[in-house]
Amino acid sequence: MTLQERVRRTIRQHALARPGTRVLIALSGGADSVALLHLLLEMEPHDDLVVAGAAHLHHGLRGADADLDEAFCRALAERLGVRFVSGRADVASLARQQKRSIEDAARLERYAFLDRAADELGADAIATAHTRDDQAETFLLRLLRGAGTRGLGSIRPRVGRVIRPVLDVPRAELRTFLDRRGEDFREDVTNQDVSIPRNRIRHELIPYIQSRFSPAAPQLLARQAALARQDEEYLQRLAIESAARIVLQETARALEREPRLPEVGIDLDVRALAATPRAVASRVAHRVLSRLAGLRTIGSDHVDRLLALAEPGCQGAAVSLPGQFAQRLGNRIALRPGRGPIESSRGRPRQEQSNSFVFSLSIPGEVQWQPDGWAIAAEPARAFPGPWAARGPEVGVSTAALTLPLVIRSRRRGDRFHPLGAPGSRKLQDFLVDRKVPRTERDSLPLVVDGGDRIVWVVGHSVGEDFRVIDPSTGVLLLKVRRLGGVG
Repeated sequence: MTLQERVRRTIRQHALARPGTRVLIALSGGADSVALLHLLLEMEPHDDLVVAGAAHLHHGLRGADADLDEAFCRALAERLGVRFVSGRADVASLARQQKRSIEDAARLERYAFLDRAADELGADAIATAHTRDDQAETFLLRLLRGAGTRGLGSIRPRVGRVIRPVLDVPRAELRTFLDRRGEDFREDVTNQDVSIPRNRIRHELIPYIQSRFSPAAPQLLARQAALARQDEEYLQRLAIESAARIVLQETARALEREPRLPEVGIDLDVRALAATPRAVASRVAHRVLSRLAGLRTIGSDHVDRLLALAEPGCQGAAVSLPGQFAQRLGNRIALRPGRGPIESSRGRPRQEQSNSFVFSLSIPGEVQWQPDGWAIAAEPARAFPGPWAARGPEVGVSTAALTLPLVIRSRRRGDRFHPLGAPGSRKLQDFLVDRKVPRTERDSLPLVVDGGDRIVWVVGHSVGEDFRVIDPSTGVLLLKVRRLGGVG
């Protein structure tokens, strides 16, 4: 099978284009994109598609080399009789403004530019030159970052109007294709920088796997990505079907009217959620959380915290999640925009016991709730001035001593506490009496406890001796409290 036939098979298998589809080529000047341009031009007379043009973005990162890349792409397009669109961006400034890595900011800006260029040239699709090797590298990169099935699906053949016609072609084969035609291309020296994780995988990890385990590693890794993608697509279909049972009907109808649900909120059926297999329930949870998260990222820990609310014994429990707050209310879980608990018509949190509460505290994160008016935050310390106070609105505790996750809760019968500097632990009740905490305030006084249910901080009064900061270099977590509407 020729290279053109393989590309044609990929296009047909994934419905990337049809006769008459106008395709814009993302042209960097590198070997892969130059080969892609030539391949699609050679396919054009066979009515596979129409090349609408080529587009190149100058990222403002590599000085004269980037200027030469742009000039090369312009000259190539002119020689081949292809319409050309170029653009410029200050990616370094964008990365600082958006608090992203250079690579991430460049990717986002590049796709935004390609969208604009496609509109300008009347293109139906945007073709990028991702290869089978890119697929293998992405699979390993995401595997090492702990991605699930969705992430391990890696580079998809089509996302929106972005298509990848050479995703099944090895990078070396595209180089051979250019060599046989005597075509030149540009080399990006930053692709050799192994301080960049993808390049380290490309130049160190994959060659090692090929030499020590299997020369066919890139092909096998790309195959695993395809299998993960197929599994994920199937599980997502099941999640969509299951969401019809889990999302309560009044919310489902609101979703149909306004898919983004900026203020409506979402209610989930606890019994339906608990009865759904974990692999599907986690995907439902991710989809639901994403509705209210806005631009915030939903991670596996957020999904786990939401699903935990469906477990027995979690009546009244609540968690703060990106862009929203979730609370277990009887046989439903209510998610609402914002960071405070769900309030009843009387303005008080709806809990199973009026004098008890449980909230999950993210790191970094903040929990606010009424009517007591507390706001408690946790964040890693960036500097270690010390010494750390035992009392007051801001304390530091040893990160190394903590077992995550952190929880804010009310006191319970039998609680014991070892105050900072005290000879040993004692009943929390006795500690509160000694500190002259009024009886009427003891049940509403928040405690920060760790994953082992050890009291880390009696808020505003003392941190636990076990969490004393001895060596700041092992990590310090700042815990802060404030009254809503004021300090401390």
